[in-house]
Amino acid sequence: MGPAGSSPAVALTAPASSRLRSSALVTWLGKRGGALAIFVLLFVIWEVAVRLTGIKEYLLPAPSKVWVEFWKRHAVVAGGAWVTTQEILGGYALAVVISIPLALAVAYSRFMEHAVYPVIVFLQIVPKIAIAPLFIIWFGFGFTPKLLLVFLLSFFPIVVSSIAGFKSADRDVMDFARTTGAGRLRLFLKIGLPQALPHIFTGLKVGAALAATAAVVAEFVASDKGLGYLLLQYNGQLDTPMVFATIVVLSLIGLAVYYVVEVIERLAIPWHVSQQATARDATL
Repeated sequence: MGPAGSSPAVALTAPASSRLRSSALVTWLGKRGGALAIFVLLFVIWEVAVRLTGIKEYLLPAPSKVWVEFWKRHAVVAGGAWVTTQEILGGYALAVVISIPLALAVAYSRFMEHAVYPVIVFLQIVPKIAIAPLFIIWFGFGFTPKLLLVFLLSFFPIVVSSIAGFKSADRDVMDFARTTGAGRLRLFLKIGLPQALPHIFTGLKVGAALAATAAVVAEFVASDKGLGYLLLQYNGQLDTPMVFATIVVLSLIGLAVYYVVEVIERLAIPWHVSQQATARDATL
């Protein structure tokens, strides 16, 4: 009777939950559609302005010209994009793997906070472009120096946000949970970590936005491949349409990494106030 009686409720709940998720996704895409429409409008204005003013192509090419030139050499740009994407993903993943455990140690250890955190701040203050030539001397012109520079630029916002998150646990809730006999691990998994996740994802999104910049800076310093290398090459040739095309591709890569993190955030903390607005909109 129990299982048979509960099956209709389960059957009704599952489609409702699926419809809610689909509606939330449509709402999210609808919000981004407004930004997409603005971008399309800007490109149209750009195209019309260039054609009406007759501005020289090497100064400001029309979007249609950028597309034509990109399509002629899209294979070259795609090869450079793959190289740069590997650097972005590798350095960003390394930053995530190292920064979050380090933030946890700093948040829960007074010694780590007093001894390690000032060093982290000092390393952030040092200009990364000044460190890049040293990486070239130490590790050569391969993948490693680019990976490390992406790691350095992405690392600090993630670790700082994560420390703030791990320290933001509600002390009253923690004290109450201790009275129920919950151990330290259970307190962390049920209270500390969930309350830290919104801060952690803030840092992850900032780090994702910086990763693409770091990869290009590294390729500017010394590289024979990648989008940064292509940018320097096209700029030296005054090939402005391809400069614009390469910048757009690079921006799309960075945007893709950012939105992947945002989607993961939506799945990981659907209960947070920042996600509730979307859920409410989806049910209207």
